[in-house]
Amino acid sequence: MKPIRILVVDDHKLFREGLAALLNAAAETAVAGEAATGAEAIAQAAAVTPDVILMDIQMPDMNGIEATRRILADQPDIGVIMLTMLEDDDSLFAAMRAGARGYILKGADKAEVLKTVTAVAEGQALFGPAIAGRLTAFFQRGEERETAVTSFPDLTEREHEVLALIARGKNNSDIAEILVISPKTVRNHITSIFSKLQVADRAEAIVKARNAGLEN
Repeated sequence: MKPIRILVVDDHKLFREGLAALLNAAAETAVAGEAATGAEAIAQAAAVTPDVILMDIQMPDMNGIEATRRILADQPDIGVIMLTMLEDDDSLFAAMRAGARGYILKGADKAEVLKTVTAVAEGQALFGPAIAGRLTAFFQRGEERETAVTSFPDLTEREHEVLALIARGKNNSDIAEILVISPKTVRNHITSIFSKLQVADRAEAIVKARNAGLEN
């Protein structure tokens, strides 16, 4: 069998090289390329056409979620696995919306990394045991979210997302990063939300959102 060809993307050189060494040492995987930034990831993906990309989320020029979105727009067959220190729901679901098929915490052992890479290369989605509980809890809250959506029928889907993040205490910069939109767009959404909810400020919006079922 041909080894799974992998593009490793991480802005920390030592971590990236260590991960590449681990993958090259395994019989079932081979490193097709490395990249240190989101822009480099996009260029390398086009150049080497890997089977799988291990993609860091936090990078200085372009985050991994945006890089994933752009890569999959042109090469939808590539399996992208987010590789990150972050354990928050926001980054997980942003990655899923971008098209990622796997999500590994950087503390994962070799066996979990190889298991996830193999599954994603075969067309499966695998988010690991640490993530499975969060997904279950997220979907169990579906009824509460439906109630919130019904409570604010005038809001667009994106405005619902922004309002939910406001209710969870996120500031404008956090929201921009999580949703991969500009701070100006966030401000425009918030202005529209305040107008539709007929509230004067963030505090009133939070009270309304939480009363409707959007949890902190």
